[in-house]
Amino acid sequence: MSVVSLLGVKILNNPAPFDAKYQFEITFECLEPLQKDLEWKLTYVGSATSSEHDQELDSLLVGPIPVGVNKFIFEADSPDLKRIPTSEILGVTVILLSCSYDDREFVRVGYYVNNEYDNEEMNDDPPAKPVIEKVRRNILAEKPRVTRFAIKWDTEDSAPAEFPPEQPEADTVEDDGAAYGAEEAELEAAEAEAETAEGVKEDKEDEEMGGADDTAGPAAAKAGDDESDAGSEDLEAESSGSEEEDIEEEEGEGEADEDMDMGEDTAQTAADKEPAIQGQHQGEVMVH
Repeated sequence: MSVVSLLGVKILNNPAPFDAKYQFEITFECLEPLQKDLEWKLTYVGSATSSEHDQELDSLLVGPIPVGVNKFIFEADSPDLKRIPTSEILGVTVILLSCSYDDREFVRVGYYVNNEYDNEEMNDDPPAKPVIEKVRRNILAEKPRVTRFAIKWDTEDSAPAEFPPEQPEADTVEDDGAAYGAEEAELEAAEAEAETAEGVKEDKEDEEMGGADDTAGPAAAKAGDDESDAGSEDLEAESSGSEEEDIEEEEGEGEADEDMDMGEDTAQTAADKEPAIQGQHQGEVMVH
């Protein structure tokens, strides 16, 4: 846990001319007495492509620090133009406000800074050499980027762990790699066994289906022959019945033509034949 906590930073002069001083009102809390002072720094990032142009604008030692909430004003000079590339004066850059205890940084606050001319005409058509008197800086105070670091304070108990804690029991534990390899081998063997069993089952099903086809073949063929024979018998019966009917009808017609004068004998003969003809017609309807 950090002994000093940054509670807030307020920028007092913003926006401001490029060459004006930076002014910050800083509020922090100290949880226990400190043996040494706090060191505050303000750094100006002169170029986005190289750290060689970074400038430490000012630094301040604050102490002794009483326990509780503390507030002070930190002022820093503007950056030296000679250390900034001409092409990097205008545009967006960064300033860094940091605090250290015993040369160990524990908090850093970064702000974006936009440098531009104070009129639209010069912004639309900037001169080849920047006119610093017309340049104004605007710190984006609403969007700071705060980074905190764990450090050692006055006691060893407050120091962060530099190395993982010792675990002597870890040497007696079985290697995870070997266990993982054994489990993977068992899984592959189980999958291979399952595939083999499935293949045997499929072969057995194919054999059973083939035997069923062989067994059903002769019976199906015999049933087909029986059906074919039955169909032939029905057709023959129908055909013979039709022929007999035609013959009897022709005979009946012939006898009627020849023996119209025979009287009761002829009538009896026709009466005897009529039931047979009706029976044959009924059989034909049933077949169809």
